[in-house]
Amino acid sequence: MHAIAKIHLIAAARPNFMKIAPLYHALKKESWAEPVIVHTGQHYDPGMSGAFFQDLELPEPHFHLGVGSGTHAEQTGRVMIEYEKLLAGGTVDLVVVVGDVNSTAAATLAAAKMGVKVAHLEAGLRSFDRTMPEEINRIVTDALADLLWTPSRDADANLLREGVPGEKIRFVGNIMIDSLEMMRLRIDRTDAWRKYGLERGRYGLVTLHRPSNVDGRESLERLCSELIGISSKIPLIFPVHPRTRKNLEATGLMTRLKESRGISIEEPISYVPFMNMVFNCRFAITDSGGIQEETTYLGIPCLTLRPNTERPITVTEGTNRLIQPEELGSHVHALLENHGPKGKIPELWDGHTAERVVKSIHRFLFENRQTATT
Repeated sequence: MHAIAKIHLIAAARPNFMKIAPLYHALKKESWAEPVIVHTGQHYDPGMSGAFFQDLELPEPHFHLGVGSGTHAEQTGRVMIEYEKLLAGGTVDLVVVVGDVNSTAAATLAAAKMGVKVAHLEAGLRSFDRTMPEEINRIVTDALADLLWTPSRDADANLLREGVPGEKIRFVGNIMIDSLEMMRLRIDRTDAWRKYGLERGRYGLVTLHRPSNVDGRESLERLCSELIGISSKIPLIFPVHPRTRKNLEATGLMTRLKESRGISIEEPISYVPFMNMVFNCRFAITDSGGIQEETTYLGIPCLTLRPNTERPITVTEGTNRLIQPEELGSHVHALLENHGPKGKIPELWDGHTAERVVKSIHRFLFENRQTATT
């Protein structure tokens, strides 16, 4: 072990950068750590501009693997090949992977096969639905990681049930709350809702991209009908994911949505203005993961169009509810009448997760090794 530990922070897509930013800043303050940002390039995202890194106060990534899009196997294979080359070129003391994208599992596999220690941030989350590619990535990563940082107690229980030794597991809280708090002043100042002619607290925010909701004509038609019905009671803003847009246009449903005066159809919105839209909405309708956490932290009702979630704490303790598409209108009506579910902020969702992770890294790399050699 060197006096200064070289730590790779692996990121593949915008949400990954959100998660590594607080950790990068916390490690940068430590004399014993050298954090290195590795961008696999799994997702091309026009929102990943210099302004995005500026917002997060991150430097440009130190390494670009340039993997690009492709099938699950193509992406996983390319990340393994390119990352193996990078690992072969120098000494790395710890590889930190985040979340559940293909790059997370691929970098873990490459590092583990080369004998490099791996830590997983956001470990132990389970939807128990193996039809979701992310679930496969979570299981593979957690089985191989040497250190598993969990965002909630149920994640600890999942890992122990799968046979992960307890000494590898550290409950550290939710790193996305660190990002949100780090950016809060900028988010609050943005007032993005004004740009769309909306009133604070008097609109719903919609995000939909999961194949089960947007790929089949029948399910998409059902959702559009529900949204049109809701928009007669309260305005909706719908930043449309490219996959969803393609399917709405192919089925002719985009025209129906645009004809509905209560729905604003928009291009995807970058993180700071998007979070300002979340902060000020009456409720969110989504099938995404992160928004379930952010709305729970902010105490905003969230209706998640999925049969399951890898973040069950947002339902058991928070303001999130899992619903069927056909229940959407009645749930919105109920929450407009009754203000929606009252939740609480889960344990250790406090904006200090990165600090706990840094302490855990120091113990893992330095203190444990010293104890082992004495």
